[in-house]
Amino acid sequence: MTLAIFACDPAQSRGRRYLQAPAPTRSEFQRDRDRIVHSTAFRRLVYKTQVFLNHEGDLFRTRLTHSLEVAQLGRSIARSLHLNEDLVEAIALAHDLGHTPFGHAGQDALNACMRAYGGFEHNLQSLRVVDALEERYPEFDGLNLTFETREGILKHCAPVNARALNDQEPGGVAQRFLDHTQPSLEAQLCNLADEIAYNAHDIDDGVRSGLITMAQLQEVALFDDYRRQTLAEFPSLQDKSQGRRLLYETIRRMLSAQVYDVIESTQQALTTAAPQSADEARQMAPLLMFGDEMRQQSKVLKKFLFHQLYRHPQVMTMTDKAQQVVRELFIAYLAQPAEMGEGFLARASAASDTSLPHSAVARVVADFIAGMTDRFAGREHERLTGQRLLA
Repeated sequence: MTLAIFACDPAQSRGRRYLQAPAPTRSEFQRDRDRIVHSTAFRRLVYKTQVFLNHEGDLFRTRLTHSLEVAQLGRSIARSLHLNEDLVEAIALAHDLGHTPFGHAGQDALNACMRAYGGFEHNLQSLRVVDALEERYPEFDGLNLTFETREGILKHCAPVNARALNDQEPGGVAQRFLDHTQPSLEAQLCNLADEIAYNAHDIDDGVRSGLITMAQLQEVALFDDYRRQTLAEFPSLQDKSQGRRLLYETIRRMLSAQVYDVIESTQQALTTAAPQSADEARQMAPLLMFGDEMRQQSKVLKKFLFHQLYRHPQVMTMTDKAQQVVRELFIAYLAQPAEMGEGFLARASAASDTSLPHSAVARVVADFIAGMTDRFAGREHERLTGQRLLA
């Protein structure tokens, strides 16, 4: 496929932090994608929570399946816009590598534990995973990904962390948070694909769990418009025994409508702005977007899911338990770093010799906990405390 003039061209990449010879059969962004897929952190995503904890059911989404869905949606949109599909896929597959066990509950708990030591941001942790924590190569730590993939992984970054990153890598992936420019169009696309994916699959998982109902979803225009369309074309789906088919077809149509809306709205924005290069697009306002009506409908859906699913009493009960697990693991490992095992103990011991020993050791503990799967965190908590909070 011919790339648009404003797409990221792997031949023009800003490169890797450690110089490596090009691969003979793959572009730089294909190479990034392959490194991500083969990483330890990527495999762990299969046992990390999206909304429902891993033990609550085999068919609910995990961070891994979510990342695959984001990659699929992203590639589909990228192809229509002539953006770089391989870069989109690499960013999508890596965007949650730094997420804690137990989803946002775990992230919030770990951030609270780390408040005195610089806090915890899962986007920053994802960058930390690919830059430092993966141990696969003899010459360097991390995966040594290209600037463009790393830029897309760092979706959000607090100013204090951006300044610290920029001190280590002047003009690097954190610079845009200081000068208020944008990431590549491919990175912008991944942010939208992420939103489209989790809105759709959280509806599916929510209904499957019984925590939200089709009747409740009729209050949400973005969903109900396509439910009505589906029933008009397939009246037989009125039968209660066909509920799964009705749900899947409604979600499929809703997804398609959002994808087509992004493509049309973005094409209009690109025509108006007319960026002549990927770097010129970075200097402009965001160009990947929903249309006004779709953006508003998406906001209503997100609000519905927040109140009816993410704050459902059953979800909150598990959230409280998950946060207790993270808090008590943090306290235990900070007090006894040897409980983390030899590799992390060595890092903690080295950190103890720095000018800020307690802060450095706390970061090692945060790295260890963030890398855990749901079930490993539960087992470790039971081993260290004698409590079994997550059946």
